[in-house]
Amino acid sequence: MRVCVATTVHHPEDARIMHRQIRALLDAGHEVTYVAPFTYYNVTPAMGVAAIDVSRNAGYGRARAALKRGLRGADLLVLHDHRLLHTLPFHHPPIVWDVREQVTARQLSRAERRHHVVTSAVVPEATLVSAAPPPPGDTRVVHIGRLSAERGVSELIGLAERLVPHGIRMDLLGAADREVRPLLRDAQRVGLLDWFGYVPNRHALRMAEGALAGLSLSAETGTRTPTKILDYMGRGLPVITTPHGSMAERVGCGVVVPLDVDALVNAVLDLKEDPERRAALGARGHAEARLRHHWPDHAAEFVAKMERWAGVQVRAHSLAV
Repeated sequence: MRVCVATTVHHPEDARIMHRQIRALLDAGHEVTYVAPFTYYNVTPAMGVAAIDVSRNAGYGRARAALKRGLRGADLLVLHDHRLLHTLPFHHPPIVWDVREQVTARQLSRAERRHHVVTSAVVPEATLVSAAPPPPGDTRVVHIGRLSAERGVSELIGLAERLVPHGIRMDLLGAADREVRPLLRDAQRVGLLDWFGYVPNRHALRMAEGALAGLSLSAETGTRTPTKILDYMGRGLPVITTPHGSMAERVGCGVVVPLDVDALVNAVLDLKEDPERRAALGARGHAEARLRHHWPDHAAEFVAKMERWAGVQVRAHSLAV
């Protein structure tokens, strides 16, 4: 099976796209063409993938041309941003839209009538869960993933400044939008935090282990659980999150706070002063992640769905992977 995977928004090394979905397809013996903004993010395409470079947020014409090139000989097209549904070439194979952003019920319903749609109900949100992570410590907090204004960069910097007198550092592991990079560089230069830039997901997960808590901030609300929350759970970390997704409250693995620096500071310091609570939150999250959200437990199911939707007979070795 030949699969074209496309995004004009996400980092080409996005853990969900590259290190879970594409890797599962390659391991099952399928061919993958990957349309992504490689140059924008200064990324060298991975071995085994046919890469097509496209501008980030490419206009209609350029996005359509890139898709047309990527679809030559393809049996399936997997899209990771909604806007690409409006740039499809006239002739195209079956379409899979992996819902990543917040969309309206009308958008979702319309897409489901025309294409195959992947939501967390179809393929569970997942991460790589550590077998036995260390217990959470009390000297640093971490944030994994893209850094942007809507994802609380100003609040993260404000929180870092307030935590310094308490002996707590902040590690930021992720690429940043251009408009917030100067803020992050200034904060790092004066010693408020450590910003590592983009870190491959496997390394980022290991670096997060042993932190006091994992942070997930957003100005948006919604029902989708950010993958970073699962990342923290899979590494045995308590979660401190703004009100998006119900995972932290449902599982009892973290603290939900408003997008407010005072509330964030109080949540971190409360956990610092209560090691038993930290350990209990981390353990509950880890147990839930291992039971329901460990990607190797879902990879074969994902590949089988892609084969079925492409009209390719599911093979035994694909399921074994």
